[in-house]
Amino acid sequence: MDFSWSLFIDLGIIAAALLIATLVRAKVHFFHKYLIPNALTAGFLLLLFYNFLAPLVGHSADGLGQIVYHLLSISFIAITLRDRGSKKKAGSGKERGSVGIRGTTVIVTFQYAVQALLGLFLTLFFIKTVMPDLFPAFGLFVPLGYALGPGQAYSIGQGWEKNYGFVGAGRVGLTFAAIGFLLACFGGVALINIGRKRGWLGPDAGDPSGRKESQGGVYRPGSSLQAGSLQTTESEAIDTMSANLGMVLFVYFLCFLVLRLVTYLLSMVGDMGTDLATSLWGISFIFAVLVAMLVKLILKRLKIYHFLDTGSLTRISGTAVDFMVAGAVGAISLVVIGQYWLPIVVIAVLAALVVFPTILWLSSRIFTIHHFKRAMIIFGAMTGTLPTGLALLRVLDPELKSPVANDYVYATATIFVLIMPLILVIDWPARSTLPGKGIFFWLTIIMSAGYLVIAMVLYRLWAKERAFKNPLQIWYRGGN
Repeated sequence: MDFSWSLFIDLGIIAAALLIATLVRAKVHFFHKYLIPNALTAGFLLLLFYNFLAPLVGHSADGLGQIVYHLLSISFIAITLRDRGSKKKAGSGKERGSVGIRGTTVIVTFQYAVQALLGLFLTLFFIKTVMPDLFPAFGLFVPLGYALGPGQAYSIGQGWEKNYGFVGAGRVGLTFAAIGFLLACFGGVALINIGRKRGWLGPDAGDPSGRKESQGGVYRPGSSLQAGSLQTTESEAIDTMSANLGMVLFVYFLCFLVLRLVTYLLSMVGDMGTDLATSLWGISFIFAVLVAMLVKLILKRLKIYHFLDTGSLTRISGTAVDFMVAGAVGAISLVVIGQYWLPIVVIAVLAALVVFPTILWLSSRIFTIHHFKRAMIIFGAMTGTLPTGLALLRVLDPELKSPVANDYVYATATIFVLIMPLILVIDWPARSTLPGKGIFFWLTIIMSAGYLVIAMVLYRLWAKERAFKNPLQIWYRGGN
């Protein structure tokens, strides 16, 4: 019978790459030493396969983009539906529920703003010099690929490709995300080693050299294994994983219906409304989070939220992220990258040179405890993804006994609200390609600069007298 296998062929290829990457990391010390996520290794295997071998058998990487797009929203839904627990447990000691969360919010907001500004100004430089036809929104792939991640970079890039004719935009976004992952892994490990040698880690940090590297990411036979999820339903009725996955997929279906309704209503406005609706599909993950928040609230009000299991939802989110990251890197087209290699290299390198020192500089001054741990989770998340940041944190805090991880999770709620306007206007530089719309490029710069000013004002307010102490020192040790 003539059934379509394309989706499951791509999923099977991704799965094979993930399994090979898991075996490689378990056997090759290098990959564990530098905290290379298996999904990233799998992604580069897929990149080679889809660029060189797949075309020989008539297969393409087009399906990977759709997988990345959908898994992004699914991962966000699963994360949003989880039980966050009591906020009273978010911090401890001198930073209980306050400075840790606020400081994280300030630094992450600063990174979004400074990465956007740097990318836009460098794009303007290329347009005015050697590449006058460069797409005006090109530089926004820095915050999209570094700070937001591969799913968002690809999704929004695809929107620019469809709506504004930026050929290969989605693949360029994935390239910046892949570079960000490399920075997070190799750069993060390098920073930890530098911090250990210079005494930045503080007295409560673990010894990076003492990690059980022989495990290679896979527990040994006979090890004491932790429970990843709990049964909240009787299997004879419905499997717990089925119930949790069912709720995630149901919320995603509701998200689709909401977007269809919004599209219908905006189409009544005219062409401008239709264009806006098309752009909103590119950031469907935002609607996915909002719908998930509403559903979670309804379930709690109806007192039936307890059938959802946080562990199962975490597993669903983790699986979605692993497949998404591998597929995102695999979807990179070397042909497209060759066309834009110069701005990619220049912008990516200069952005890295800004990210490294600013996170260290701000973290060492605004926080009053766990300085370096917080710097590492922020660095990993602002160049790779939150799981990458957690991987770096676990080098210093293997059991996650400090409040750093919880503080970051709680800070993301505030950060999401703060940067929502910036995400909603992410199309403005792209819109400047239309006749008479050039002002939108400068409005984006003004808005990003406004975010930078707000972040610095809050930084000065909360860091107090430490804010600008010894400004030429990347790492201020006065509070250690």
